[in-house]
Amino acid sequence: MKINRTGKKIKVVIDTNVFISSFFNRNGTPGKIIDLWKTEKIVLCISSPVLEEYIEVLLRLGFNEKTDLKELLELFQKQFNISASLKSVKISAVKKDPEDDLFIECAVANNADYIVTGDKHLLNLGHFRNVKILPPADFVKLF
Repeated sequence: MKINRTGKKIKVVIDTNVFISSFFNRNGTPGKIIDLWKTEKIVLCISSPVLEEYIEVLLRLGFNEKTDLKELLELFQKQFNISASLKSVKISAVKKDPEDDLFIECAVANNADYIVTGDKHLLNLGHFRNVKILPPADFVKLF
């Protein structure tokens, strides 16, 4: 288990691009990040908008009948190793792609340590308040 500077488990927001990529390449870097969550080495931070985006993209890609999606939805339903915030924090940080603000909002509402993303608009920020924004490969190196 990885611990942050306050002595608590590391809390991570995983961008949709990384999350979805884990379904296509289980042994790749995105798959390793999801495994860190499933093996309780990190806490996955979600919000309603982030969860809705995950599910919307997976359904659009045809994952509605897949076992992986069913397993995932069960983990979300059980709130397995998840920090879920019902608080709504409106933040405008990503000027070039405001839709990415939902990940910043989720991170702030859940007091996350990291956002893991391949999105260049988020990566260009580098950090927001105390939240570090890293590409998947750099995040995996922490473990």
